[in-house]
Amino acid sequence: MAKFLLWVVIILAVLLVSRILAQQKARARHLAERRQAEIGQRAAETMVRCAHCHIHLPRSEAFFSQGQTWCSADHARMGLKK
Repeated sequence: MAKFLLWVVIILAVLLVSRILAQQKARARHLAERRQAEIGQRAAETMVRCAHCHIHLPRSEAFFSQGQTWCSADHARMGLKK
Protein backbone atom coordinates (compact mmCIF):
# COMPACT_ATOMS: atom_id res chain seq x y z
CA MET A 1 0.00 0.00 0.00
CA ALA A 2 2.87 2.39 0.79
CA LYS A 3 4.38 1.87 -2.67
CA PHE A 4 1.04 2.66 -4.29
CA LEU A 5 0.75 5.95 -2.37
CA LEU A 6 4.35 6.82 -3.24
CA TRP A 7 3.62 6.30 -6.97
CA VAL A 8 0.46 8.42 -6.73
CA VAL A 9 2.43 11.26 -5.10
CA ILE A 10 5.19 11.02 -7.73
CA ILE A 11 2.67 11.05 -10.61
CA LEU A 12 0.82 14.02 -9.12
CA ALA A 13 4.10 15.91 -8.66
CA VAL A 14 5.11 15.25 -12.27
CA LEU A 15 1.70 16.43 -13.51
CA LEU A 16 1.91 19.57 -11.37
CA VAL A 17 5.38 20.44 -12.63
CA SER A 18 4.42 19.84 -16.26
CA ARG A 19 1.35 22.04 -15.88
CA ILE A 20 3.40 24.87 -14.35
CA LEU A 21 5.97 24.63 -17.15
CA ALA A 22 3.24 24.65 -19.81
CA GLN A 23 1.69 27.78 -18.29
CA GLN A 24 5.04 29.57 -18.22
CA LYS A 25 5.72 28.62 -21.83
CA ALA A 26 2.28 29.87 -22.90
CA ARG A 27 2.79 33.14 -21.00
CA ALA A 28 6.20 33.67 -22.62
CA ARG A 29 4.75 32.98 -26.08
CA HIS A 30 1.90 35.43 -25.43
CA LEU A 31 4.33 38.17 -24.34
CA ALA A 32 6.52 37.58 -27.40
CA GLU A 33 3.51 37.83 -29.73
CA ARG A 34 2.41 41.00 -27.97
CA ARG A 35 5.86 42.58 -28.40
CA GLN A 36 5.91 41.66 -32.08
CA ALA A 37 2.48 43.22 -32.57
CA GLU A 38 3.61 46.45 -30.86
CA ILE A 39 6.76 46.59 -32.98
CA GLY A 40 4.70 46.02 -36.12
CA GLN A 41 2.29 48.79 -35.23
CA ARG A 42 5.10 51.27 -34.59
CA ALA A 43 6.97 50.31 -37.75
CA ALA A 44 3.90 50.71 -39.93
CA GLU A 45 3.07 54.24 -38.78
CA THR A 46 3.47 57.04 -41.33
CA MET A 47 6.02 59.76 -40.62
CA VAL A 48 5.24 63.43 -41.33
CA ARG A 49 7.34 66.60 -41.26
CA CYS A 50 6.74 69.74 -39.22
CA ALA A 51 6.16 72.77 -41.45
CA HIS A 52 8.12 75.00 -39.01
CA CYS A 53 11.23 73.08 -37.89
CA HIS A 54 11.14 70.29 -40.52
CA ILE A 55 11.56 67.54 -37.94
CA HIS A 56 9.99 64.17 -38.79
CA LEU A 57 7.56 62.63 -36.30
CA PRO A 58 4.88 59.92 -36.26
CA ARG A 59 1.58 61.01 -37.74
CA SER A 60 -0.26 60.12 -34.52
CA GLU A 61 1.82 62.66 -32.55
CA ALA A 62 1.52 65.53 -35.05
CA PHE A 63 -0.75 68.58 -34.92
CA PHE A 64 -2.75 69.47 -38.04
CA SER A 65 -3.90 73.00 -38.74
CA GLN A 66 -4.98 74.71 -41.97
CA GLY A 67 -3.70 71.91 -44.14
CA GLN A 68 -0.23 71.80 -42.63
CA THR A 69 1.52 69.49 -40.17
CA TRP A 70 3.20 70.72 -36.97
CA CYS A 71 5.20 68.98 -34.26
CA SER A 72 3.65 71.05 -31.45
CA ALA A 73 0.96 73.61 -30.80
CA ASP A 74 3.66 76.27 -30.31
CA HIS A 75 5.09 75.66 -33.77
CA ALA A 76 1.59 75.77 -35.23
CA ARG A 77 1.04 79.21 -33.65
CA MET A 78 4.44 80.48 -34.83
CA GLY A 79 3.94 79.11 -38.32
CA LEU A 80 0.49 80.60 -38.69
CA LYS A 81 1.73 84.07 -37.64
CA LYS A 82 4.15 84.24 -40.59
